[in-house]
Amino acid sequence: MSEINIPEPVLQIDFSFALGQIRTIYLQDALSKTVDDIDIAILDKQLSQYVPQDNLKALAKCGLRGELVFPVPCMLEANPFLLGYYRLLLGFSQKEFYTKKFGSSGFKSMEVKGTLTFRNKDKLADLCRGMIDSACALLDGIGVDRVSKELLDDLTLLTVGPQLRGGANVKKGVAGIIDVFEAIHNIVEHAATRSTQSTMHIVNAAGRKVSIEFAPDPDIVICEEMNTTSIRKLIAIEVKGGTDFSNIHNRVGEAEKSHQKAKSDGYVECWTVVNVDRIDMNMAAKESPSTNRFYRISALKSGEGEEYEDFKNRIIALTGIKSE
Repeated sequence: MSEINIPEPVLQIDFSFALGQIRTIYLQDALSKTVDDIDIAILDKQLSQYVPQDNLKALAKCGLRGELVFPVPCMLEANPFLLGYYRLLLGFSQKEFYTKKFGSSGFKSMEVKGTLTFRNKDKLADLCRGMIDSACALLDGIGVDRVSKELLDDLTLLTVGPQLRGGANVKKGVAGIIDVFEAIHNIVEHAATRSTQSTMHIVNAAGRKVSIEFAPDPDIVICEEMNTTSIRKLIAIEVKGGTDFSNIHNRVGEAEKSHQKAKSDGYVECWTVVNVDRIDMNMAAKESPSTNRFYRISALKSGEGEEYEDFKNRIIALTGIKSE
């Protein structure tokens, strides 16, 4: 028998799924989607107003737009989560960036919760100017001739790596989301047309496209494409991967806030999945009245039993796919 015994790369497997989710929230994928959703004329005007012209011209020569490097208020107003992208690009950890020393301690809720308070909105211009000064130093240090979209993406990933390794609680949360995502994948796999680390695309019995993907808030969303301009928001799923029973009330309360937002956004069903088997479902229903269904991760991972069958049947019914 060989003395060499290399264990399974569990951490890297977890990272691959976590990275899929992070790309949809913080990295260039999220940036591109935000640009698609805002007025490009306003974006260009603010870039010209806030960023030195020499830097914008230098990026343009490389075929790059300014918002890839420089944050401006309209971008962060449209998607507060993007503060995380620019922080990662500049190479600062959350711990050192959101400090009184930097003057940015009050902005953490933008990256973590995607919320922009009135107070932060008033200070957004100053935040952008401070980060733009740092970004100019980044370009000068790298040399604009070496800058590319790929290099900028690599720089953000260099900061993400240690962040993922250091976040035990984040890892638990991501692992829970992955477990639920995989449970859904096993149910709809026979109808899937394409799958990635963060998205599944299926075609239902009516011939309509349905997408299942990681999202910033809630954690997993399922939508049906009615036509080229209309989307039906089917299910919003909030996953609470923590295992501490004493903290379950707080986690259900957090789910309620997420589902209130999802309901206002038009989702038909809002589900909460928890990682605590001893949860009192009656208590949970009172603390999160916006939740239509509660499930336990252990039940979904088992792939059998009454609770799993209920989850499976509802996924099939709401997505409109044929049973396998």
